[in-house]
Amino acid sequence: MSAIFAKPLRVALWSGPRNLSTAMMRSFDARSDTYVVDEPFYAAFLAITGLNHPMRDEILAAHETDPEAVINMLTKAPAPAPIFYQKHMCHHMVDGIDRSWMSTVRHAFLIRHPARVLASYAHKMESASLEAIGFVQQAELFDHVTNDLGQPPIVIDSDDVLLNPGGVLAALCTAWGIDYSGEMLSWPAGYHPQDGVWARHWYNAVINSTGFAPPSKDKARDLPVLSGDYANIARLALPYYEKLSQHRLKA
Repeated sequence: MSAIFAKPLRVALWSGPRNLSTAMMRSFDARSDTYVVDEPFYAAFLAITGLNHPMRDEILAAHETDPEAVINMLTKAPAPAPIFYQKHMCHHMVDGIDRSWMSTVRHAFLIRHPARVLASYAHKMESASLEAIGFVQQAELFDHVTNDLGQPPIVIDSDDVLLNPGGVLAALCTAWGIDYSGEMLSWPAGYHPQDGVWARHWYNAVINSTGFAPPSKDKARDLPVLSGDYANIARLALPYYEKLSQHRLKA
């Protein structure tokens, strides 16, 4: 893409970790009219909180740690495509990061049942917490955008995407006011230029993918069985998931 668009259409998808968000970014990156950015507040989140995430030093060295600079890029900087797609993690929006910029962007929220999130999260982190998986923060951001819009924003469920990717993506595009493209259903395997440096730790499954893999019949029907702390966290997260699920788009 050689053209630079001073005022691209800016769209943001908000999710927690282990929630199909990278596959969704791949889907929009496959469009010839779209530029994507991967978790732009991650480094700022680590700098503010001091949390020791995998690859912390590499993330802080490679990505912008000043939230105001990130906000300026998301809301004012030109983009090399008419659509500027932003992949966001809800738990990155901690105190100290201004949220007023969100009124300038079109939003959607990607949800996933907490049992599925935690079963996947356990493969990447030694421990989990309700705060770390982002369900509370997602509900707070959902309320924030609802107050801005005067109505609930778009919600899509990752299970619905996997069962009917073309239908749900078409519905999302329509809700955002953009044309659906069949380009969104496939992408080249491997790392992509816009991936954050954390891709080496988190993106193993997506790196080998070339599209949305349908769930097996068992996985589509049955939830993972959790125990101990993970079962308790899933129980605490469930009301937040159910709150947003009431508003999810149907293909």
